[in-house]
Amino acid sequence: MRRRTTVLVTAVLALAALVGCSHADHRPAATSPASPTAPGTASPTAWPSAATHSGPGGPVADWVVAENARAGTTAWHLQSRSGPDIAGYAGTTAATLGDQVDLHVDTAAREFHVEAYRLGYYGGAQGRLVWRSDEVAGRRQPGCPRTPGVNRVECRWPVSLTVPITAEWLPGAYLLKLVADPGRQSYVPLTVWDPDSHAAYVVDSSVFTWQAWNTYGGYSMYGGGPPGVDPTYDARARVMSYDRPYANGGGAGELIGNELPLISFVEQHGLDVTYWTDVTFSEHPTLIRNHRVYLSLGHAECWSNPERAAAVDGIKHGVNFVFFAASPILRHVRLQRDAAGVADRELVDYRDQDADPIIHTHPDEATGNTWDQPPASAPASEITGDTYGGYNIDFPMVIADASAWPFAGTGLRNGQRLPHVIQYDFDGYDADEPNPPAVQILAHSPVSGESIMPWARYADLTYHTDRHSQAGVLATGTNDWINALNPCPRGSERPCPAPYIQKITGNVLRVFGTGPAGLTNPSSANTSRFPQ
Repeated sequence: MRRRTTVLVTAVLALAALVGCSHADHRPAATSPASPTAPGTASPTAWPSAATHSGPGGPVADWVVAENARAGTTAWHLQSRSGPDIAGYAGTTAATLGDQVDLHVDTAAREFHVEAYRLGYYGGAQGRLVWRSDEVAGRRQPGCPRTPGVNRVECRWPVSLTVPITAEWLPGAYLLKLVADPGRQSYVPLTVWDPDSHAAYVVDSSVFTWQAWNTYGGYSMYGGGPPGVDPTYDARARVMSYDRPYANGGGAGELIGNELPLISFVEQHGLDVTYWTDVTFSEHPTLIRNHRVYLSLGHAECWSNPERAAAVDGIKHGVNFVFFAASPILRHVRLQRDAAGVADRELVDYRDQDADPIIHTHPDEATGNTWDQPPASAPASEITGDTYGGYNIDFPMVIADASAWPFAGTGLRNGQRLPHVIQYDFDGYDADEPNPPAVQILAHSPVSGESIMPWARYADLTYHTDRHSQAGVLATGTNDWINALNPCPRGSERPCPAPYIQKITGNVLRVFGTGPAGLTNPSSANTSRFPQ
């Protein structure tokens, strides 16, 4: 059945303040037991000028070019996956210039130190050492209690050290590497953001989805159970705390696997970029109008009301959107204060509106199962032109409209197949859903499997432009697009998709970076040409 909704942007943005989305989510700073030292010369006292110029790949920021000309290092990689030997979390998901970030670290080692790496291109090394702490006394932290009923696992660890965010920490995605002997290492992710930025591109790290899949302590939004017991869906967490390490990615969540290739690509080309997380986007939704392009990275399935309302508002005002992964805006989540009163330290998703305690006081914020179901009743297709189709697949992407502008310079032909690009979750165009007008299908890839929706037979790369603002929206329809940016290993299957995916991505960033894409490249409706 077709579902039609009206998104009340103004009301939803105002509601953010009522549910604790109006303040930064970092705790008050504690005195650090470490004496931080920055590598190289003394840190500057202000971020560099935001000077930009036009480049062949889109608007270029001089500071991004200069930053990526600095010496990089591969030392950010973990030399071992230490498991429980060292782990930690930060008191915030994002910090800005002048902040003090608390780190909470659990380790059996006598002492440890922290190395902070900014992620980018850096000649292919993808990281630069920005800061290193002195050695800090290690300690075993107390266990992380679980709240029955909602199955929230929250670590209430004392502060181990405090990290000062100086001007040496340029806006970007960071890995704080925890290092102890013998061979104990893990990550804590952190975004440094500039609330005054007017960069052309904004990269939004999907920390909502990272947390939703975080199994630290045994419980995530997808299942739960005590150690040694197989997790079940009924025992899933309804509330998740950011006061716990990430169990996956060596502690980095999905930053390395689902986001770094795109971050590296953007910075390799010196593009005029700034960085957010889902939390900062939810707390400051009106800032979307300060940018030309919003880049949604890997597996951004969890979205809040303020984010979705801001996306609708941004498109209305000419902001282009790229959804680089499938299943965006699938799960309806919200933020709330923790028991200590700290704003936005807990992520909520009951997946049942009647079970959510705010159903009677703030029904629009109550978390149903998915965005297309009550109380939201707002399918992602209204924004993306694509609908979630399923998961656990591996198929080639099949080119359907090779003359379209994103394929310029690729040499691709209709029917050409790029192996392994359609993987994991996927989206497809569903004519029975509420879609924007003039959706253009660029790739139409047959799929099959046991874990797909009954209606889904194709994964679709879609593009459409808003008839009024001319904003462009592109959705890749696959969870493997960002990973497909990585060069293929020697001897891998041909044709290697990486050169094509890189060229298409470059075309999209170049066109979108100049302003509303429909002014130069309006979409051309073609869905009637393709079987559903």
